[in-house]
Amino acid sequence: MTPPPSINSRHLDSARRTLEVEAQCVAEAAARLNGGFTALCDAIIESKGKVVTTGLGKSGFIARKLASTLASTGSPAFFLHPSEAMHGDFGIIHKNDVLVAVAHGGETAEVNEVARYCRRLRVPVAAITGKLTSTLAGLSDFVIDGSVSREACPLNLAPTSSALVAMALGDALGVALMEARGFTAKDFAALHPAGSLGRKLSRVRDHMHDQNSIPVVGPDFGFHEVLETVTRRNFGIAAVVSDQDGTLLGSISDGDVRRHLLHHGAKALNSKAREFMRESPRTVNPETLAIDAVTTMEACQITSLFVVEAGPGGRLTGLVRMHDLLAAKIV
Repeated sequence: MTPPPSINSRHLDSARRTLEVEAQCVAEAAARLNGGFTALCDAIIESKGKVVTTGLGKSGFIARKLASTLASTGSPAFFLHPSEAMHGDFGIIHKNDVLVAVAHGGETAEVNEVARYCRRLRVPVAAITGKLTSTLAGLSDFVIDGSVSREACPLNLAPTSSALVAMALGDALGVALMEARGFTAKDFAALHPAGSLGRKLSRVRDHMHDQNSIPVVGPDFGFHEVLETVTRRNFGIAAVVSDQDGTLLGSISDGDVRRHLLHHGAKALNSKAREFMRESPRTVNPETLAIDAVTTMEACQITSLFVVEAGPGGRLTGLVRMHDLLAAKIV
């Protein structure tokens, strides 16, 4: 057997100090947030264009991440590389946009040139910077204070605390805008259709069997008709729907058929569906998140849910089964 790795307390002490310093700097940044932050949020919400983010080096990675976060949470955004901007990509910026520039020192020449271009275009400029007296801060309409008391680096040189604070402020901006726009889990699902996240945020309509493919009976179907319908397809349950408008009235499972027969004997053979159906079965609507359907089935200890149209009436549209959701790796 391979021996377990030894625990070097110096490594752990160093790691914990790093996290403690960074956590303190993020907390200090949160305490400094003020009206400039809210004004920036308002400007972005009121704008008719997109958010353009920019930054160079590590700040560029943070600006790129900010654009990605905004775009995936309901605020159209695009990252503009400041060097490429000066070689033709300024055309990405339109007069209805808002610029958010990330630069801790605020003196990155290429970033400041993007800010100057936006000033000439009268595009609002925001800065996430650690130097409130920097050139970038002076060029900005909104300044978000990203200063830190010290870097987590023991030499107080490598951008560690400052990089984390800038990223956290970007996340704070994204979440604030997301909440202000009323962005929902369903909106999130629409923008994340692929991968495990997309599967978890998919909707019932993506996995259900439609009405034409599931067993359906009317309330006046006889016992033999119900038995044949329930057993003809491998669902183990049939929907009882209104003959007039297709409204879901109840359900009959293969277990319900057996129990009715055992309890009533030969008399059961003369029964109508309405006499032994389960009224008001559990339902979901097609736009319900698939993960919520799984939760409902687990809580009720059932393996399927009928899918009905949202709103009054409850017209049947399909059936979703736990088996199908597990096969789709929803959980």
